Amino acid sequence: MSYIHENPDWPGLKWAEAKLSPLLADVRHRQGRLLGKMEGLGFLLRAEANLTTLTADVIKSSAIEGKQLDAEQVRSSIARRLGLDVGGAAPSSRAVDGVVEMMLDATQKYAEPLTAERLFGWHASLFPTGHSGMQRITVGAWRPLEAGPMQVVSGAMGREQVHFEAPSAERLEHEMATFLKWFGGGSEVDPVLKAGIAHFRFVTIHPFEDGNGRIGRAIADMALARGDGTPERFYSMSAQIEAERKQYYDILERSQKGGMDITLWLEWFLVCLRRAVDGAESNLAGIFRKARLWEQINLEPVNERQRTVINRLLDGFEGKLSSSKYAKLAKCSNDTALRDIKILLDRGIFTQEAGGGRSTSYRLIEQPANQM
Repeated sequence: MSYIHENPDWPGLKWAEAKLSPLLADVRHRQGRLLGKMEGLGFLLRAEANLTTLTADVIKSSAIEGKQLDAEQVRSSIARRLGLDVGGAAPSSRAVDGVVEMMLDATQKYAEPLTAERLFGWHASLFPTGHSGMQRITVGAWRPLEAGPMQVVSGAMGREQVHFEAPSAERLEHEMATFLKWFGGGSEVDPVLKAGIAHFRFVTIHPFEDGNGRIGRAIADMALARGDGTPERFYSMSAQIEAERKQYYDILERSQKGGMDITLWLEWFLVCLRRAVDGAESNLAGIFRKARLWEQINLEPVNERQRTVINRLLDGFEGKLSSSKYAKLAKCSNDTALRDIKILLDRGIFTQEAGGGRSTSYRLIEQPANQM
């Protein structure tokens, strides 16, 4: 079986620009529309959207490789590093912190050069104990010769199927030097297209003993951040890849066994990215709901107590909101809580739940009354 990296023209990849151009233009238009919409939300809501997206990116990129991370630990780790205040932040493990450090370095410092040393740091962050599972691996360096051939294999023992074999270890210094020079150099290739090409080239070279998929997706995210011109992430390519994992591996395998034309891979990458951008609105639905509600409320601003309680409800308050719970959240008397609640009811921001008496409770309506 001949692999693409064995072709004498490697890494001179080719693609059909005429076929990809309309798709690329459509993706760029959707990205711009999403970024414009996010720009209108204000700093705090954008920060929350960025946190939500980065959390999904870290969790899903690991899930593609069969690594399950605790969502609360990931969110907490990202929030601490971004200086965001999230109540009841959970402590995070070294494994979680390492993946988060890599992803934030890629996206928050997207404009900085990508070097071998930087990749070694990412790799060391992914494997802080020097082990992948129970197996000791070389960390913070290209895979060594003694590690043997790097193969992607499936199937039961004795009936294994080799899907791909990476370049030999002797080639890695040259392969990665060529890759890093290309990635850091000026190019007429659109950054979005470059993200797809970079991911393909990196996972084809497979320079580490483990973690190549996660690092390859971090490199793609870095290129996408360069294209967006912002460290804030509002769509998750890794989350969409995880949802289409079988197709992801299938198209990679087909493209790595073909000639130098990777149009099929780039077409899939762009369509997957388009779905990721389109899916951002539903993934961030709660944040857009907050934005719509606050836009209406701020036409006649509420007091600080009311603002505190509304934000708690929007963030997922557990249980029912009674006047006594309102008083506790707002740090005020029950009489003051009742007056605040009456104003919110009159304005159509709160509605009263069924029931009454001592069990009377309230909730936010789905939309302000004059928007329904």
